[in-house]
Amino acid sequence: MTRLPPLAWMQAFEASARHLSFTAAGVELGVSQSAISQRIRLLEDRLGQSLFIRHSQRISLTDAARAWLPGLQAAFSQLSMGTAEVFGPVSNAPVILRATPGVQQYWLAPRLAAFHRQHPEIELQVVTAIWSQQFGTLDADIEIRYGQGDWQDVQMQSLGHEVMTPICAPQVAAMLETPEDLAGQTLLHATGFSAGWAGWLEAAGVGHLTTHARRLVCDTQIMTLRLAACGCGVALAHRRLLEEDDPALVMPFEATLPTREGFWLVRPEGRPLHQNAGLLWQWLAREASGPA
Repeated sequence: MTRLPPLAWMQAFEASARHLSFTAAGVELGVSQSAISQRIRLLEDRLGQSLFIRHSQRISLTDAARAWLPGLQAAFSQLSMGTAEVFGPVSNAPVILRATPGVQQYWLAPRLAAFHRQHPEIELQVVTAIWSQQFGTLDADIEIRYGQGDWQDVQMQSLGHEVMTPICAPQVAAMLETPEDLAGQTLLHATGFSAGWAGWLEAAGVGHLTTHARRLVCDTQIMTLRLAACGCGVALAHRRLLEEDDPALVMPFEATLPTREGFWLVRPEGRPLHQNAGLLWQWLAREASGPA
């Protein structure tokens, strides 16, 4: 039987592969970036293969690492479930909640603040994911994901029907009477969503502006919203993220664009939530039942 590498080395690899960042992996595991790098080097020496390609400003997985990662994550998940089955979930453990920066700032923050006021004894840990590969319930009790809800081995609850709507600073909105007026504005695009400006413009009857309006493209929605608040242009945002009053952002038009994707509460299948995580899940589920 092949002798397994130390668990800490494999944890360092799994976290680094999920975040594609040694620094983020160190934050998650409570060690320094240099400690993560050292564990990865030791693991690569033990396995006799490189696991990461080191670029100047980022890392990426080798073919061998991509092949190994799903099996390793499944093994960690099985170990976690087996431990919970024998010893039971820890009732006073901190609740680890993962979400994107946009969800955290615009939807989650006021709700977590209210939850904390009611349950100040419960420790909460909020961690960030941007790309789909950074999600995974191995090290989180609850996640808020965006998509069509087609994930495997998880329990899910939809946060409700989702629509997209233009959003901008009040001084920009003052120049917008009809969608045609967007021709003189910069449209702020966020990548990674199935519904975008092309669909909204077509639905509003001004599809020709897709190729005529100025474009500024960001890889996160939160950046488009910040740029919009600065008066840089008009963003297309999920209506759910705009439930809280924000004087820096207004909706210049009534028209919205439905999307097949939406936000979901997600938790591991077959692994019971500990008491504190269960309370937060129920709280967020109740919040989800409100108007979108």
